[in-house]
Amino acid sequence: MTERHIIHADLDAFYAAVEQLDNPEINSLPVLVGGPAERRGVVATASYEARKYGIHSAMPMAIAKRLCPHAIIKPPRFDRYRELSTCVMQIFSELTPLVEPMSLDEAYLDITESVHQGQKALQIGIDLKNNVLSSTGLVISIGIGTNKSISKIASDLGKPNGLVIVSAGNEADFLSPLPVGRIPGIGPKTMSRLKDDGVFTIGQLAAHEPHWFRTRFGKRGSDMRAKAHGQDNEVVHTT
Repeated sequence: MTERHIIHADLDAFYAAVEQLDNPEINSLPVLVGGPAERRGVVATASYEARKYGIHSAMPMAIAKRLCPHAIIKPPRFDRYRELSTCVMQIFSELTPLVEPMSLDEAYLDITESVHQGQKALQIGIDLKNNVLSSTGLVISIGIGTNKSISKIASDLGKPNGLVIVSAGNEADFLSPLPVGRIPGIGPKTMSRLKDDGVFTIGQLAAHEPHWFRTRFGKRGSDMRAKAHGQDNEVVHTT
């Protein structure tokens, strides 16, 4: 089977970054994008300066304001976000036709063909980051691995402004010390149940037998076991 090279590209704190880009006077300040607190609004995106105060997306804006009273609150401007997202996705499509957008601010790119033609994955990642920054002013984090699951975890670990590459054969070692919640599809409720089983890391999860996964995850058992071992055969979907 051909060794794949998959990028997960994710714009850092996208909505807040766009507000800082368009309003240089609030650059490097805590910025929250979302609805007003008095209307029970929630945080759509918090800049990294605001996250230092414990603020995160989906948090009620009233709580966010208490945590950081001097935060600058901006209402969402989705037309502007879509405009810049279109520019970034165009940059992706110029690199490879195999692009799967997941939202306005993230996508998977299959660069297997480029690597097989002699380009280095690291250089592709560096060039892509520089291209997005110079063309849009936005910072992007990139993870590169042999499958979508690994590249997603890698880009998340590298944020902000990261570039993390997991080479073929090192997937299990890369995953082993990480908390189980890093696996896409394992949320807080599942983490709590796994904690009761004494499972805290992906390595501990991967050590269990197939029947244990079937018992804990049902139909998702085989998929979760594969991902815990760094295996994921899902292709990059372009439609």
